[in-house]
Amino acid sequence: MAEKKAEKKVGKKPKVVVTRKLPDSVETRMMELFDVELNLNDEPMSESQLINAVKGCDILVPTVTDEINASVINAAGKNFKMIANYGAGVDHIDLGAARKKKIVVTNTPDVLTEDTADMTMALILAVPRRLVAGEKVLREGKWKGWSPTWMLGHRIHGKRLGIIGMGRIGRAVAKRAKGFGLSIHYHNRNRVHADVEAELEATYWESLDQMLARMDIISINCPHTPATYHLLSARRLKLLQKHSYIVNTARGEMIDEKALIKMLKDGELAGAGLDVYENEPDINPKFLNLDNVTLLPHMGSATIEGRADMGGKVIICIKTFIDGHTPPDRVLGDI
Repeated sequence: MAEKKAEKKVGKKPKVVVTRKLPDSVETRMMELFDVELNLNDEPMSESQLINAVKGCDILVPTVTDEINASVINAAGKNFKMIANYGAGVDHIDLGAARKKKIVVTNTPDVLTEDTADMTMALILAVPRRLVAGEKVLREGKWKGWSPTWMLGHRIHGKRLGIIGMGRIGRAVAKRAKGFGLSIHYHNRNRVHADVEAELEATYWESLDQMLARMDIISINCPHTPATYHLLSARRLKLLQKHSYIVNTARGEMIDEKALIKMLKDGELAGAGLDVYENEPDINPKFLNLDNVTLLPHMGSATIEGRADMGGKVIICIKTFIDGHTPPDRVLGDI
């Protein structure tokens, strides 16, 4: 009798499906706590595979590569209660459909702030100074030695940096940029606290158009939402000065890529540093023919520490939820 009561108290482990390969330490801990189905080959799951997953599990752990649309959510079985997203952005999840189904959605904010800000600052340095172009020349054996007029870039000290989105990542970028002598400007949905502005010596622009027309470097650090799709449209890109640069480590959908490519090709912009693209993993091949663009494969948050911390947050959210409490990083839903 005592054994039966103990079994009832412990309860059945929730069935959790993980859509991509996660760090070994994260997967091992999940296996200890939950009934987990892992994706060992690390291939993105198709819509049909996602539908089959939600039909038979309690909790799904997706990533940015998974399109959790209404069709997937509406196909969920009666025991499906939670989407514990492995990542901060949730624009790949149909939150409206999840709300209707009363599905709890969580994410992993904060842990990627410093890593993404580091990568943003790296691109802010690399693009004006032509670091990737110089490295390419060296690897191809074309370097003939030092010359006073060869491979000249631009100094960033004293230049104006316009940050679009002054959230956690935007502020972290601003702190780094201030240390390099950049003048900090920003546009945000809401003006940040006066103490933050004072610390960063940041100038607020209510009008994005007015800010764009006056900056030397633009850094995109806001989340992707329907309202920010093509935020830098062809019209807005035309507001930028010819000597200016664009850095994007947020989401590729924020920029009209066709318009950006044309302006870079025609010399209407000095250059760009991109870590994200509109149709990932497909990249517009015209980018590859431009020598004034630094292209990275969406690795802004790719640190061992960051990925492990993301997994830790996912585990905490799931464990808190199944224990009957509100998850700490809840985006949507009540328990």
